[in-house]
Amino acid sequence: MVDGGAPEPSLIPHGQPPAYFTFAALSRLGVPHATTTRHCPGVLSFAEPISPANPSPPFRADAVTALARAGLDLARVAYAKQVHGAAVARVTGGGFAGIADGLVTTARGVPLAIFTADCLAIVLYDPAVPALGAVHVGWRGTVQGAAQAAVVALEALGARARHLHAAIAPSIGPCCYEVDEPVIGPLSAAYDGWQAWARPVGRDRFMLDLWAANETLLAHAGLDPARIENPRRCTACTEDLYSYRKGNRGRLATVAALP
Repeated sequence: MVDGGAPEPSLIPHGQPPAYFTFAALSRLGVPHATTTRHCPGVLSFAEPISPANPSPPFRADAVTALARAGLDLARVAYAKQVHGAAVARVTGGGFAGIADGLVTTARGVPLAIFTADCLAIVLYDPAVPALGAVHVGWRGTVQGAAQAAVVALEALGARARHLHAAIAPSIGPCCYEVDEPVIGPLSAAYDGWQAWARPVGRDRFMLDLWAANETLLAHAGLDPARIENPRRCTACTEDLYSYRKGNRGRLATVAALP
């Protein structure tokens, strides 16, 4: 969390080895959700891409069964072709939502699915509306303001930023995410305070903290920092997870639905 005095968030494993994790805060709010691990069968790999020409959901029957235990009906799942941008699609039912990196909805029971293998998946929830969002954010999405765009899209549905709860799924951490000018150039052009998120480790090389960056950007978008849950679980450090940087082609899914 941005607020260093807040209690540490918890990521709860389900199974041994865990097929998926859940967030303590979202569970307390009654939000059906899960972030899968490499032990969850039936989540198709990035070698089988989603596209407008092939808009089939990247879940097989065994994933449908596994995630049903988390209260998710994947027969109604909504998903998109993610392109490392900041476009957000409004979802009213399941199926292919087009080309977008964020999804928002006020439809109860419709799971929103985001796919990652180092990038952030962020779930946003306003229980008062209720409204739900999920967004895929890598360094390009951070530069383009994908998380902020999801907040704006939820506000268009009646949500209030200060009422939103956020959860940041496992993703690559500043312990493992070394970047150079192709990343730092666009990041520094987009944000004056980028140095707070990057630790120098050599000439023009930095360890980048996308967690801290997006926590800060969500707070600037109006979220209460105490409502941002981030277990800071690194995909590159955790054997249960896929990491593209480590050469994995597997796909993690973060899925959530309005209760």
